[in-house]
Amino acid sequence: MSNAASRGVENVIRARVDAGSGALIGYLPVGFPSLAESIDAAVALVENGVDALELGLPYSDPVMDGPVIQAATQRALAGGFRLRDGFAAVSAIAAQVQAPVLIMTYWNPVVQYGVDRFADDLADAGGAGLITPDLIPDEGADWIAASERTGLDRVFLAAPSSSDERLHQAVEASRGFVYAVSTMGITGARSDVDTAARALVGRLRAAGSTSACVGLGVSTAEQVREILGYADGAIVGSALVKALGDGGVDAVGALARDLAAGTRTANTAN
Repeated sequence: MSNAASRGVENVIRARVDAGSGALIGYLPVGFPSLAESIDAAVALVENGVDALELGLPYSDPVMDGPVIQAATQRALAGGFRLRDGFAAVSAIAAQVQAPVLIMTYWNPVVQYGVDRFADDLADAGGAGLITPDLIPDEGADWIAASERTGLDRVFLAAPSSSDERLHQAVEASRGFVYAVSTMGITGARSDVDTAARALVGRLRAAGSTSACVGLGVSTAEQVREILGYADGAIVGSALVKALGDGGVDAVGALARDLAAGTRTANTAN
């Protein structure tokens, strides 16, 4: 149906790990500051060293997003964003870059759109898969079936508070990678936070994960290097969104280039 399988994110992550480092995944919301600029910014991320893209669909109740991303998504909604714009953005980006493009979305918009219809339209647009932060595997049968049918990746989340049973479920249900939720860069708590992230990745490894990526709060090349010393990928979101809002496409490209430098020296992080 599409080139979704050929753009699978796990293959990209594995190639980066085999090369001696790990993958850099960049998040941006669709429609911020405008639809055209969000497409240009996503392309700029890949052109400056980002290995895979996570495109957020703006949502009216973004309870799991930080303030920078919330403000950006609310601006996108105020600017007229519609869900179909997400597929248009994926199609435009996939036509310009070879990096896998995943959509990150809360589950309710997918249900409202229609799970199978959503999967078909994402695959037809050239998307690689879906990150579902508020969907747990044992409630995701419809999405698991649709992603199996279309060949799309499905990324479930794991947190330090997750039970061993939940981690096993996330590992077994995910295809592409498991999103290990942490918080990096909190003043005065860096060592504790890093320990928690390392411990979570270790627990995911014990549960059978071969592709674990750490996200939430990652903002510097140093943090990327630290994460890639023990994880397969580092996910950067708010810092890129802030750079885009403050300085436009050029600024977000420059930050991506700096962050990507962390992947090239990650094999010396430990």
